[in-house]
Amino acid sequence: MVEFDESKQKLAALRETIEEVADALDLPALETRKAELTEAQNEEGFWSDQAKSQRVNKELKQVDDKLTKVAKLRAKAEDIDVLIELAEGEEALEELPGVEEELAKLSEEAETMKIAALLKGKHDACDAILTLHAGAGGTEAQDWCSMLYRMYTRYAEKRGYSTKVLDMLPGDEAGIKTVSFEIDGDNAYGYLKAEKGVHRLVRISPFDANSRRHTSFASLEVMPVIQDETEIQIRAEDLKVDTYRSGGAGGQHVNKTESAIRITHIPTGIIVACQNERSQIQNREVAMQMLRSKLVELKEREQMEYEQSLKGDLKKIEWGSQIRSYVFCPYTLVKDHRTGYENANVQAVMDGDLQDFIVEYLKKA
Repeated sequence: MVEFDESKQKLAALRETIEEVADALDLPALETRKAELTEAQNEEGFWSDQAKSQRVNKELKQVDDKLTKVAKLRAKAEDIDVLIELAEGEEALEELPGVEEELAKLSEEAETMKIAALLKGKHDACDAILTLHAGAGGTEAQDWCSMLYRMYTRYAEKRGYSTKVLDMLPGDEAGIKTVSFEIDGDNAYGYLKAEKGVHRLVRISPFDANSRRHTSFASLEVMPVIQDETEIQIRAEDLKVDTYRSGGAGGQHVNKTESAIRITHIPTGIIVACQNERSQIQNREVAMQMLRSKLVELKEREQMEYEQSLKGDLKKIEWGSQIRSYVFCPYTLVKDHRTGYENANVQAVMDGDLQDFIVEYLKKA
């Protein structure tokens, strides 16, 4: 039937997308890797090394999930094909909306899988450590930092990722001065690495009695969780380790002993801290993991800056370099005696768009 021809074309295009995803993931290599990891699980003494067994189990789950998702996409495409054939053979036009609904679901799943297949960076599959710092502005900036923290933790929950706070320094009156937290999940770093940079907020401040507009800044660092200790060599003589008492809830043991750890990497000046765990040993392990991740991220950033400098396209880090602006405050334009308009509200304007908006507004007027 002619009515089902469009659905057939959509299904054919989706099947092509699914096979592109399968080629990008390299399913034969995944099958080989799955067999290797399964064999490693069966080795004698495998479960005695907890850290190694956790890494192997996690990678095996990621590999198995990819294989399973591709198999499910192919199975759904086959089911829709059968559904179209049956509906077309019985001339059941009432089945057409159901077919279109299933095609829409399959299209969404295929696009999500396609994006995941593009994350082939060296550390894209790793978990991520995010560190937020409030910029200048006192309570206003600290509140903005806490808003970003909630935004990223909600994003992680939506994707089924788990989060763990590593270190947090609350604001003096409200919000957060700085917070480091880990997001664990498949391709967590790959999805979040583009978020690193300065985030800008423009809004009517709830902390200003005169309800004036304030601009706040917060910076975000995103680092991969590096499990391979051989990738970055850290010498003991390059480290300065300080201990202090943990703050916040945690009971007598945590608050009355110097279990929190602050490590300074002297050659680079990088400082990491952890106070979330119950013992100094555990905090030190987490802090060292954070330090390795920061050193890897620094190494990659220096390499990128070097490559950009060769191209002559290296930008300065300054006020206008924020990666995203969140504008909640309406902009008000001065009344124009020629056009008679009083104001125009813009709820979400990215940097540079406001001036263009005003120009276009005056042209139309």
